[in-house]
Amino acid sequence: MELRKAEMSDLVQLKSVFTEIVEEMTRSCNGRIWNDYYPCELFEDDIKRSELYVLTDNDIIVSAFVLCGTNEAENYIEWEDKNAKVLYIDRFGVNVNYQHKGIAGKMLQLASDTGKENGAEYLRLFVVDRNLPAVNLYIKNGFNRKNGIYKEDIGYEVLTEFGFEKKI
Repeated sequence: MELRKAEMSDLVQLKSVFTEIVEEMTRSCNGRIWNDYYPCELFEDDIKRSELYVLTDNDIIVSAFVLCGTNEAENYIEWEDKNAKVLYIDRFGVNVNYQHKGIAGKMLQLASDTGKENGAEYLRLFVVDRNLPAVNLYIKNGFNRKNGIYKEDIGYEVLTEFGFEKKI
């Protein structure tokens, strides 16, 4: 398997993989967290900004995440060091055909390694409170929940999001 930056030629497969992830997440989290717009419609801009990474197994996208320098919710959380150089993990998902095989933990380690290579001191992320599989994954992989919450209005409901961070 290879981690690389996503390319425009990955877009169709990315959207297909993440459409299935959205459906699975809706079932496992008792309601919609991601939708027809998010995250798929943001991938093209993520690729243009060179922030989207994909893990591939031959030509199959196994997993993907965005590493970016800011997040609209960052000021709602009491981070360990507000002045540290950080990267945020966003739009993280594992192909439903590869779930429960240790890929998510491997991807978090790859994100940590990539963040460190880019000079980050911390990795941060946000997760919806009822997405218990993700909350447990982040805790298992050394992320600490920080004080504060972010309320995000997604049109049909307001999501409560926790902030997590890990020193790398």
